[in-house]
Amino acid sequence: MATRSERAHGEARLAAWLLPALPAGWVLGTALQLQQAALGATSGYRVAVLAALGLLLAAGWAMSRWRRPGLAIAWLLAGILLGWGVAGWRASVLQAERIDPALEGRDLDLTGVVARMPQHGALGWRFQLDVEQALLDGAVVALPGRIQLGWYERSAWERDAAGRVAPTAALPPLAVGDRWRLAARLKAPHGNLNPHGFDHELWLWGQGIGATGYVRTGARDAPPQRLAQHQGHPVERARQSVRDRILATAGGAGDAAAERRAGIVAALVTGDQNVIEQADWDVFRATGVAHLMSISGLHITMFAWLAAGLVGWSWRRLGLWAGRRRFNPCLWLPAPSAAWVGGVLLAAAYAMFSGWGVPAQRTVLMLAGMLVLRLAGLRWPWWLNWLWACAIVLVLDPWALLQAGFWLSFVAVGILFATDARAAERGRQGLRAQLVLLVREQGVVTIALTPLTLILFGQASVVGFLANLVAIPWVTLAITPVALAGVLWAPLWTLAAWALQPLSLLLQWLASWPGAQVSVAAAPLLLGAAAVAGGVLLALRWPWPLRLAGVPLLLPLVLWQPARPAAGTFDLLAVDVGQGSAVLLRTASHSLLYDAGPRYGPDSDAGHRVLVPLLRALGERLDLLVLSHRDNDHTGGALPVLAAQPRADLLASIEPGRELAGLPPGRSCLAGQRWDWDEVRFEVLHPAADALAGARRSNDVSCVLRVEDARGASVLLAGDIERAQERTLAAAHGAGLRSDALLVPHHGSKTSSSPLLLDAVQPRVALVQAGYRNRFGHPAPAVTARYLERGIALFDSPRCGAMHWRSSTPEVVHCERERAARYWHHRPS
Repeated sequence: MATRSERAHGEARLAAWLLPALPAGWVLGTALQLQQAALGATSGYRVAVLAALGLLLAAGWAMSRWRRPGLAIAWLLAGILLGWGVAGWRASVLQAERIDPALEGRDLDLTGVVARMPQHGALGWRFQLDVEQALLDGAVVALPGRIQLGWYERSAWERDAAGRVAPTAALPPLAVGDRWRLAARLKAPHGNLNPHGFDHELWLWGQGIGATGYVRTGARDAPPQRLAQHQGHPVERARQSVRDRILATAGGAGDAAAERRAGIVAALVTGDQNVIEQADWDVFRATGVAHLMSISGLHITMFAWLAAGLVGWSWRRLGLWAGRRRFNPCLWLPAPSAAWVGGVLLAAAYAMFSGWGVPAQRTVLMLAGMLVLRLAGLRWPWWLNWLWACAIVLVLDPWALLQAGFWLSFVAVGILFATDARAAERGRQGLRAQLVLLVREQGVVTIALTPLTLILFGQASVVGFLANLVAIPWVTLAITPVALAGVLWAPLWTLAAWALQPLSLLLQWLASWPGAQVSVAAAPLLLGAAAVAGGVLLALRWPWPLRLAGVPLLLPLVLWQPARPAAGTFDLLAVDVGQGSAVLLRTASHSLLYDAGPRYGPDSDAGHRVLVPLLRALGERLDLLVLSHRDNDHTGGALPVLAAQPRADLLASIEPGRELAGLPPGRSCLAGQRWDWDEVRFEVLHPAADALAGARRSNDVSCVLRVEDARGASVLLAGDIERAQERTLAAAHGAGLRSDALLVPHHGSKTSSSPLLLDAVQPRVALVQAGYRNRFGHPAPAVTARYLERGIALFDSPRCGAMHWRSSTPEVVHCERERAARYWHHRPS
């Protein structure tokens, strides 16, 4: 008969097999579900959950009969089924919350409550609304529970008879908890979809937003009416109150630099990253300190440590006071345990106040797990606590697995635990030892995370090690505590903003160093995983021969270059930039960008948001940027593109007397210009010199470019030409216009794509670059019919996303929405 110690040892060995199996299975099951292109039936996910519960019950009943590996496999399979089923079940619920297509573009009368902190920008407000009631022509209709709205300073879609924008009154302040009645137009959550680009639709999905739109403020619309204030959402109301007080207190009067520093302080206290200027984010990313400039796990841990110290001190004082009255709380909960409980609870409250991001979730869950184990008298290895925290984060938010913050946060913490066996003794070390430990830990994190950063963002900071050595202690131990104390005494916010100034100057200086950042092309997943493993090997405290084995794993990531077209051929990528144009043409050794997309607002454009990251991910070095004409939807992103691609020449078609602010002087795009790259011929067909000199409208002088490969496959890029220019082209070139692919002129406007042009070009495929439900109605139904009646395959960016075309297979167009389809992506009808 087994002794008590033998039974305890056996139970410990069994737990060592079973405890990791369930969370590991949950993570794996969630990852598998997130790869689905389309959701299955909800009943299938329910069956998976019931099967998992049945498997767990069977494993529990057979605990004494099955061997440990069999039990572990059963728990692992149960975890996979639970992760897959729960994520799919929740996704089905969110899918049912999407807006009915019949309600898109209709004038709706909405009543609802502002649910999250509104963001005020140069164009007006952007906010989330919890819908209470929606009326269409007086009848109640069903809408998603939460929508995102823009409320703009000017109603650009409302114009008078002369075509002028109708001005609107100054917008009222918006606050969380305000209940409004307002008129709005909505559409399905839809974003640009490009290779290696930010998935805006996934972000909207994770926020639970089932529709987006704008507030109607035209003369024929009922004016928005505030019905009540302070309706629920107490945490968000407190966040907005603190944020607005920080911006008002530390922002200064018209001092732009002070306002920028106040925005950083507000982000450190409330977690609202939107109040940090884009220029500051660029510096933070270049120096590798972006993780510090919002609520990070380090901030939560620091807060928990301070809170635990305060609670422990208070608990002891309470025990001394109560001991005289024959009731001592320290007798039923010792002060160290009380300090842990108080610290974790207050840290959780702070994490909720800061927006409950993935780093905050990870930190609170790991701290809570350590607390439970401590109170229960148990000790788990660090990796088990880490694994359970991963699984619980995915229980709360399955789509967190696709966030860069999830991977950076958990990998950083995991590598710190794996390489530091003396973490429990830090408090006993002297100052010099603490400094050595700080340098070593920063070096370990830098080595381990650099490959992961390159995979996630395509770039990494070379100066990040130096910047973090200064920024981590300064931000974590000085600026953040002072900023948090400002909640009790507001002048401390100004002090925190002042303390940011020397750090900002240092970071700007480091960011200005030549080669402060390195970038690599986006590598395949297998090479990326190998590189991360190589970084971890280098960071581990193993013998150097083993650690150096990580170097060969890193090299493929650094040296990787995407495949290019063969000599004599070229490929085309019509980038999804919304209502605008941007087309990347690549030959065997050269690249050309035709147009640079629109400027979305004073602080946002397609160059910064779409094109620069895309070119970096593709490993492109542009030789030439062609701007077809000066309209904003074709040139809005040119400045960031040229800044990121300094070797690129500029060819533009701009009327005499006009210029594009900030752009360097380039050559004029004129008919007759020709050049060859890698046996591929480029020829400008329009405008002629006299047409450019006498132009009255920008569209009239659109640069028309024809590209032909060595076998005769060709594409015609037509800019925004209209019927008159189409007639000129057809008369001048006739059959010479014939091309396999056509970039549809003027986004499919009814003023373009005349029968004369289509009969001359006779394309197999036509590509339309336009925004989803754009206010111009592009492509016009009559134009669409004109293409279809000629048997021309018509593709557009709202349905296709980025469009891929190759001269080697001229009849085929590959759509990014099909290639990278996921169930949260919108599928326009």
